Amino acid sequence: MTDMAAAEVFDIEIPDGGTIHGPDHHSDDDSIEIDDVSAAKYDGRDQQEMMNADVEEYPISETTWNHEKAGPQDFELRKVLGKGGYGKVFQVRKVTGNDASKVFAMKVLKKASIVRNQKDTAHTKAERNILEAVKHPFIVDLKYAFQTDGKLYLIMEYLSGGELFMHLEREGIFLEDTASFYLSEIILALEHLHMQGIIYRDLKPENILLDGQGHVKLTDFGLCKEQIQEGGVTHTFCGTIEYMAPEILMRVGHGKAVDWWSLGALMYDMLTGAPPFTAENRKKTIEKILKGKLNLPPYLTPDARDIIRKLLKRQANQRLGYGPIDAIPIKSHMFFKSCNWDDVINRRVEPPFKPTLVGDDDVSLFDTKFTKQPPIDSPDDSTLSESANLVFQGFTYVAPSVLEDSYKPQVIRARSPRKQSSGHLFRTHFATRPTTFGQAGPAPFGYESSLMRDDIMDTSMPKCF
Repeated sequence: MTDMAAAEVFDIEIPDGGTIHGPDHHSDDDSIEIDDVSAAKYDGRDQQEMMNADVEEYPISETTWNHEKAGPQDFELRKVLGKGGYGKVFQVRKVTGNDASKVFAMKVLKKASIVRNQKDTAHTKAERNILEAVKHPFIVDLKYAFQTDGKLYLIMEYLSGGELFMHLEREGIFLEDTASFYLSEIILALEHLHMQGIIYRDLKPENILLDGQGHVKLTDFGLCKEQIQEGGVTHTFCGTIEYMAPEILMRVGHGKAVDWWSLGALMYDMLTGAPPFTAENRKKTIEKILKGKLNLPPYLTPDARDIIRKLLKRQANQRLGYGPIDAIPIKSHMFFKSCNWDDVINRRVEPPFKPTLVGDDDVSLFDTKFTKQPPIDSPDDSTLSESANLVFQGFTYVAPSVLEDSYKPQVIRARSPRKQSSGHLFRTHFATRPTTFGQAGPAPFGYESSLMRDDIMDTSMPKCF
């Protein structure tokens, strides 16, 4: 889990002839304004009904009665795992229902901070949509989503293996067989997102966690872009500079091939100890990405050197993975010649590192800067107007797997806010590289906490989901 600051992370919409605003330049023009008449028509409920709403619950009917639904009172706070501009992430244990005693990661977001900016609100809803829609062995799983008058809650699977970044820092570099294992699982996760029309756009070691068995889980969907059809492009200037593709930096429009550039940069990082293009400041780093020579250490095997070169082609249409065939030529490359992709997707390949854990709530692989803090969720005194609160309608979610554990009739899915979202994804990045990881102590669901604002938007499923 990382704190805020060092790494440069951007999420800036660039209209033709527009201006790039820096991280903290959120203008009043971006704020959400919904008139009361429109709000009252939002879902057919009148204003008084909305004002009386407290916690949005899972719809009740004969088929859902006794099914799992959740609120803050159903979770015991145990540890702080991370903290960012709009919220905290806690390790929690469920105290009610069929999954009582199970450990999860809980992200808590303050509505009042999010609704100040229309893009932030759209990102929040879109991230929630993607987490519901995307189910994959190597992508973090959303279990519950609910809200109170002042806050949003996302309950995710708890990933006790820590950040891949931490393991890379400890090892210095990975052997090629080790890198191949992690890259193969990441490739399948990206391929699945691309098949759903989603570009990830923020691949880096900090956004890759390991589960308790040592397998990869892709997290932090704050910079994703939804609904990108084959050949389609988007123009948002976003990402972490060292891993950003040239076409994003040049603002010429980009598609899913940006993820394959980031994969090449990540692979280079794994095998050499640093991204391929770095400098003392952002401007010089960008210049290197656009024009610098790619220096490949002589100790890399010919296959590793070849695939890195092909992934780091500056012209997107020459890059390995470009076009409708997407991941196929990458998976077919000689670097992965010993990889059985059926075994990979079915998690039959033995991870090179298996976390040594003392229990399902072990936090030893997370930063002690967070885990030693008292796990307290502060009360939220801010009150949104009923019209502003309406933008979070449909946030509630219960995972089908949870429902199946209840009665198992039909799976009733939550209302999807997709039609009200812009299709952008919520920036949820804790933006620096981490340090080391450790512990704290259980506590009841109390209240306290101060939320800091990061460069951009920091509400991630940070590095703990």
